[in-house]
Amino acid sequence: MNDQRLRLDLTALADEVTSVDLRDRTLRTSRRLGIQRAVATSAAALVLIAAAAGTAFAIRPDQSPTPLPADTPSVTATPTPSASPTPTPSTSAGDTPGAPPSGGSGTNNPTVEFGKLFYGPASVTDAEMANLRSWRPGDSPVSLLALPELAAKGNASISPDGRRVAWVDRDDSGESTLVVADADGSDRQEMRSDVAGDCSPVWSPDGRHLLFVAAMGTGESGRHGVLDTLSDKKTVTWWPGRPGGCHALWSADGRTIAMAVDVGITLYAADGTKKRVVPGFSMNGWRSHDIASLSSDGSRIALLRRKPGEESGDIARELWANAVLDTRTGKQVTLALGGRTLRQVYFQSDGSMVVRVQDGSGYAVLLVDEDGRKISETAEPASLKNEQILAVVD
Repeated sequence: MNDQRLRLDLTALADEVTSVDLRDRTLRTSRRLGIQRAVATSAAALVLIAAAAGTAFAIRPDQSPTPLPADTPSVTATPTPSASPTPTPSTSAGDTPGAPPSGGSGTNNPTVEFGKLFYGPASVTDAEMANLRSWRPGDSPVSLLALPELAAKGNASISPDGRRVAWVDRDDSGESTLVVADADGSDRQEMRSDVAGDCSPVWSPDGRHLLFVAAMGTGESGRHGVLDTLSDKKTVTWWPGRPGGCHALWSADGRTIAMAVDVGITLYAADGTKKRVVPGFSMNGWRSHDIASLSSDGSRIALLRRKPGEESGDIARELWANAVLDTRTGKQVTLALGGRTLRQVYFQSDGSMVVRVQDGSGYAVLLVDEDGRKISETAEPASLKNEQILAVVD
């Protein structure tokens, strides 16, 4: 009898062990398949039911949660754009020269940070004057100097250190003067008269010189000059020839100046010597008259690229961007935007980019590292909705 009893007890114990083992395997499989959130939800429901019944349950997890996968999209190759389709934002970065390599590192790099963003009006209203503003994610927008609205929208230029602003001021007679002041409006200085009122000045990387376009009464494009803002006589070094462009960008390394010329983009050395034309533009293909930002080494450019047959716009400066191109190949570098519309791009000196995207009824700004991967994102203050970014200063 005792032997029979012992066998029955051992059989029952073996059944219990088997049951526990199968349960553990099921839980491990559930975790591996990513069902842990459902399990946690069920456990929470049990706790609530127990609380309602006045019964206390003690739940002891036997394993920490499995880390969630990163939400950074992978990098895929981007083909050379044809002459017909409209550029659309992508959710990856292209494997083209100047684009991030597949599987590149740098995601969540803590050393890459947002610079200070400077804003001006995005459109012209009936206001006579408009304030520039600055904002850094995590802080509140700061009001800066007030400029004539046309200058604030069309030609205001922020120095590389963010301390000074240059613009072209027009008087009632139509005369245009190149002016420089501190960002708070103090120390206003008139640098030179007879400059082209429709062309924006551009600062050199050292913050000392300004590239400007001289006014021409004949309607022709004027000469380009580099003005030394700190010299007593405001010395000007003139470029050879006349490129015919108006708005320009100066790379942070000082070696490259990009300018919209004819229907495309031409690159020059700091002394005005022509370097090369960015490929991919033609009268019957892609065209661009509006450039927004140039990378620190001149290898990439952010611009507003227009498809064949699309209205080209006018000479007024336009800082919206819908494409980032490799200046050597003309190929597009697509960005991880999460399906949102690209609006503006600004390169920082370390190769990272501040990317502004349409986000619902407002905007968000993304920090993207030089490998083309998103580092962080923040919603832009609603008070900046009707403004455009003029510059990003490290």
